[in-house]
Amino acid sequence: MDWRSAIKGFQAYLKLEKSLSSNSIEAYTRDIDKLYQYAESQVPTINPDKIILADLRKFITWVNELGMIPSTQARILSGIKAFFKYMLMEDIIISDPSELLESPRITRKLPDTLSYEEINKLIDAIDLSKPEGARNKAILETLYGCGLRVTELTQLKLSNLYLEIEFIKVLGKGSKERLVPIGNAAIKALKIWIEQVRVHNPIKKGEEDYVFLNRRGSRLSRVYIFMLIKDLAAKTGLQKAISPHTFRHSFATHLVEGGADLRAVQEMLGHESITTTEIYTHLDREYLKGTISQFHPRS
Repeated sequence: MDWRSAIKGFQAYLKLEKSLSSNSIEAYTRDIDKLYQYAESQVPTINPDKIILADLRKFITWVNELGMIPSTQARILSGIKAFFKYMLMEDIIISDPSELLESPRITRKLPDTLSYEEINKLIDAIDLSKPEGARNKAILETLYGCGLRVTELTQLKLSNLYLEIEFIKVLGKGSKERLVPIGNAAIKALKIWIEQVRVHNPIKKGEEDYVFLNRRGSRLSRVYIFMLIKDLAAKTGLQKAISPHTFRHSFATHLVEGGADLRAVQEMLGHESITTTEIYTHLDREYLKGTISQFHPRS
């Protein structure tokens, strides 16, 4: 089998059988493309159904020599394992060459977070006199108030807002739905945007149900959300490198530091595994120091 046919079949499998989003499928495809590039560089070229474990080990060495960090290598490896699992299921290969392939050891990097005061500064820096001001405030309040991924925010629909009972329905990774509580600050900001501003804006056909729209009435892009947050960080003089995901990290960290149950946080974030949520159990040194001073009998 040639590479193009194998990749095309893999993409169809991810979409139809795994129900992955277009972003996830693109990420998997990029990973397989790297293996494809490596196989094409060999003499003779190695077809996907002819790859063996030794080839994959040489590929990992090749990726390492390109300077990719261990976490990136591990992600690529995960994509490759999914690719060969698909080929095994389709009887394209009779054994999985990636089965004994080991992932590189990686250290989990603690995510950057914002303090409550820093989040307030960013929100306060929004110019509410501009037409997009109310919308941008609602965006930041919802990101922090619900811990959403940026794609979940841009895909949020009016029909999935249950503000009267303080919940929103979110479409997460793999098209999995979950209910997330929403606080008063985010509800207030959303109502102002939806009831006082959005109703007066033109709306493009087919986009009527999306909460956050641009001035042309189309759904906002992920890039816009990134740029909004970068601009606000520059405006407030914030030195941290932040992104929309920083608000998600901050949401989870503040909940855990406040004593929230880890399983509840896992549910709200939409994590499949509790180990993914456990990264948010990091606490700053002053918090730990204060806890010991307050509660340890020998302090």
